[in-house]
Amino acid sequence: MKIISFVARIALLLPTLSVLADAPNTRALYQTHCLACHGESRLGGIGPALLPSNLSRLSQEAAADVIRDGRLASQMQGFGNILSGSEITSLVEWIYRPPTTPPNWTEEDILASQVVPFPDGSLPDEPLFDADPLNLFIVVETGDHHASVLDGDSFERIHRFETRYALHGGPKYTPDGRYVFFGSRDGWITKYDLYNLEVVAEVRAGINMRNIAVSADGRYVMAANYLPHSLVLFDAHNLDLMRVYPVADAAGNSSRVSAVYAAPPRGSFIAALKDVKEVWEITWPLPTEPVVSTGHMSTPLVTRRSHDTPNFRVRRIAVPDYLDDFFFDLDYRHVIGAARDGQGGMVVDLDSGEKVADLPLAGMPHLGSGITWAYQGRRVMAIPHLANAAVSIIDMQDWSVIKTLETDGPGFFMRSHAESPYAWVDVFFGPHRDRVHVIDKASLEIVETLTPEPGKTAAHVEFDRYGHRVLLSLWEEDGAVIVYDSDTLEELQRIPMSKPSGKYNVWNKTHYEEGTSH
Repeated sequence: MKIISFVARIALLLPTLSVLADAPNTRALYQTHCLACHGESRLGGIGPALLPSNLSRLSQEAAADVIRDGRLASQMQGFGNILSGSEITSLVEWIYRPPTTPPNWTEEDILASQVVPFPDGSLPDEPLFDADPLNLFIVVETGDHHASVLDGDSFERIHRFETRYALHGGPKYTPDGRYVFFGSRDGWITKYDLYNLEVVAEVRAGINMRNIAVSADGRYVMAANYLPHSLVLFDAHNLDLMRVYPVADAAGNSSRVSAVYAAPPRGSFIAALKDVKEVWEITWPLPTEPVVSTGHMSTPLVTRRSHDTPNFRVRRIAVPDYLDDFFFDLDYRHVIGAARDGQGGMVVDLDSGEKVADLPLAGMPHLGSGITWAYQGRRVMAIPHLANAAVSIIDMQDWSVIKTLETDGPGFFMRSHAESPYAWVDVFFGPHRDRVHVIDKASLEIVETLTPEPGKTAAHVEFDRYGHRVLLSLWEEDGAVIVYDSDTLEELQRIPMSKPSGKYNVWNKTHYEEGTSH
């Protein structure tokens, strides 16, 4: 199925936003310095949308600082050495001026965007290849917007195919591993049949989307949008629209959705909200329960325990601060949350809805990349920090920080496997971004620092299903996936790739392996 360009899709699908007719110079500045990441009409792309409704937590003074100095732990570079103060001020005024025609993406737009290229039963139910379907890897190559399917035993490339623009949040699998769902920054959800190596359904959930989640039974898909401010529920079979949830607090204050997660033991989706101090839980029905349909839009919001909540209704959980980055304990009773611009975290009991602990975590903890393992008879979690050169290791019984490991720079990704004695963490944002640390999970010490290729960014480790092999990205246009022996740390193989960002093993993702993100 042919995938048209991002610019062409914007032109076809979105209303034209007005520009400042009296500021041609500002328009030219935006087109030169901002358009590639933030989109033709400020609607977002690799970077977020730049509209007043999406900038509520950022003052104009702070926005000027970001343009001048860049944004920590992001791809936003500083332009202070390129733009004058008056040019930066002009750009800030530009992005905070609302468009004449507010951008919107309605139910009708969602329904009209749906494409199902293969009728039911037209594709075989057996894989076209001999590889173990549960030990496949999907490798997302952001350099040229492709994905590769790797055999997790031989590491041969089975297939390579074009994806939508700027995938984000990691692909999600059905429980049997046959289907994988991708979410793109510009709102597209793609369902891909790994057995037949074909796109089997697509739909556009929004204009600027953060990520997607798939229910543990594989029956439902939820999309988290920055623009419009919504959660969108789909039947996973053909991505049929089920419901749109406008996201706002009880006072009507609208919010972007930072991310949505599946919580299998709870049978629910958990949503992190960017602009209101709430966590939302939406429960899906068990396979034996009837699906209650109440239409697409009007969904009453109730506050109940998860197991008492009627299916597909929203339970609001008030929290003391913004929580837009999450980590969960293994039974999904507790959510560990933090604000991306905050200097700490908190633990919320999802059953009671109460905060049960504060976590003194400076340096923007990247909770979404956290992992857990058993240590001296207790469960610990470990997380890198986006702004500090450190890894924090936390006791998950009393929520105390039992150790802080100094690293060679701020990190982004951390991975391990139940069958491996090691945890790996990169130093993605530091001057030593070409290094990766290997941590002994028994001693809680860094035992090896690898430099796969000097001067090239080393990032995002993923293990095979057995924990025997480790895949690491050289995150460059002319990059590669490097395969290591997970015990000896010996390099075994390099597979050329175009800026491989993430590698996602079917077994680890479908079995919620403790050493990978969920």
